[in-house]
Amino acid sequence: MKPNAYVYILLTDTGTLFTKSIKKYTRAPYNHASIAFNHELTEMYSFGRKNPSNPINGGFVKEDIFTGTYSKYPKTTCVIYKLEVSEREVEKMRRVLNVFIKNKKKFLYNLAGVLGVSLNEPVEFSNSYFCSQFVAEVLHRAGIKLWDKLPALVTPDDFRQQKQLEVVYEGKLFDYPPIKR
Repeated sequence: MKPNAYVYILLTDTGTLFTKSIKKYTRAPYNHASIAFNHELTEMYSFGRKNPSNPINGGFVKEDIFTGTYSKYPKTTCVIYKLEVSEREVEKMRRVLNVFIKNKKKFLYNLAGVLGVSLNEPVEFSNSYFCSQFVAEVLHRAGIKLWDKLPALVTPDDFRQQKQLEVVYEGKLFDYPPIKR
């Protein structure tokens, strides 16, 4: 397999009450994970708030930095990684993603799964994911195995510890040069 493409993993900390609670427990600097298919982060997906103003209603989202949840939190900090992949792996990821896109209303946020991670006990439902579980699942279904554990146990901090990921940027999200306006 000749790697010739990249996907990007964005880890963030918006500073919301929910993320502060998670951070207090995990002691990790970032607590949300997203996957993007370009370095400008204009094609980025995750599980999180469906409506930036409503933290309760969560599920599958196509994230938009300028109009979505991040627009409400201009001090968001982040780290952006790139992962070298083959075009074939990108095709597989896009096929998996299309299932999520076509069925987006059926998917829910897996809050029980977040609690399961803290107990090292995977909690999986067919239509329910949390952010890092979703990103790990997309990679896993494309044949990219970064860990020897189920996607339902992958945390945002697991991405930080993964040696195959190369840091592209770390700092304030809105200072990231490709998106800075």
